[in-house]
Amino acid sequence: MKLCAGIALLSASIALAQAPPSSAPQAPALRTQSTVVLVPALVRNGKGELVFTLKVDDFRVTDDGVEQTLTLDQDTGSEPLALVVAVEAGGAGAPKLDSYRNLSAVIAAVVGGVPHRVAVVAFDSAPRLLQDFTPDLDAAGATLHDLDPGDKGAAILDGLKFSVDLLRRQPPAYRRAILLVSETIDHGSQTQMEDALRAISDTNTAIYSLGFSSGKADAANYGYHELPVHKTEGGFGLGNAYPNPPHGCMGKDPDPDATQNKAVQAYDCLTQLIPPLALAKMAAIRAADGLQRNVPETVAQLTGGEYFKFENSRSLVRSLLTISNHMPNRYVLSFQPQSPHPGFHSVELRLRDRPSLRVTARSGYWADSDAAAAPHP
Repeated sequence: MKLCAGIALLSASIALAQAPPSSAPQAPALRTQSTVVLVPALVRNGKGELVFTLKVDDFRVTDDGVEQTLTLDQDTGSEPLALVVAVEAGGAGAPKLDSYRNLSAVIAAVVGGVPHRVAVVAFDSAPRLLQDFTPDLDAAGATLHDLDPGDKGAAILDGLKFSVDLLRRQPPAYRRAILLVSETIDHGSQTQMEDALRAISDTNTAIYSLGFSSGKADAANYGYHELPVHKTEGGFGLGNAYPNPPHGCMGKDPDPDATQNKAVQAYDCLTQLIPPLALAKMAAIRAADGLQRNVPETVAQLTGGEYFKFENSRSLVRSLLTISNHMPNRYVLSFQPQSPHPGFHSVELRLRDRPSLRVTARSGYWADSDAAAAPHP
């Protein structure tokens, strides 16, 4: 088994790319033009040990609450890997640079023994490519060793979108993954929230993230104002966590500062819509809210990766070694949505009659209008 690179998010989203015939082998590439959704899944028992013996009938997946027919791919452990190491060099990340100086061996463990390409991206108020994709892990390690402190920015979403765009240009036979090291709160990204959500979840990129605290005060004051808000006429803007139009269902909110009440009311309003639209929009609201509160944790959940707290150099290495064990040891499940629609989709993967086991998988993906309109085969 093995992690198929992609939704960002991410989506980072999660469908097979429609590509012209080619003599080269084509691995699944999650694209919004496709109607195939990839759901890599990690299964562990109560002791945290990986479980490898499950069959496709042991899994149940829903797309916006509608159960789907699953396919379990065969072992893909020999697939090559394209990996972007995206590191925050500015803001609260500047004091962490010493922790990245001797990671060559650990990055090699994450990549494993498959053909690979690794790139290094650093970001502060803007992302920049420090090392283009290379099979030379020592070169990637040297780039991390020589990182310089950046400015006061922490444009995490810009860095992720930049990294996803780099991965899209890699050969389709490569799995795609991002290793993100950043603080929890974005500062200064120019990417609109809706565009960020689309970028994170519209490819088959899995994001593994290590986050360090950026301060309770920052999180408390972040609210609705740090990230750009994308507003559409009569549409669904994802800039704020909870929609609050001046009229209609949300217009009766007596306390505009009561965030929890607004969350409940937003859910009540949305559930008045006909499913699956209500579930899809509520999932998008939760995802946007999560990106405002903790970017690295949210993108890991969206894309089926994993999130770890980064406290010091020792915890960083320990977490990376855990990732190196988990990344290639995933069930690769897929399905064709029964009722595709443009926008964000909520995905939930569960195990049937396996209460002692825990599954980790992506929680959503993004589909554009061309994917939703594509006919089923």
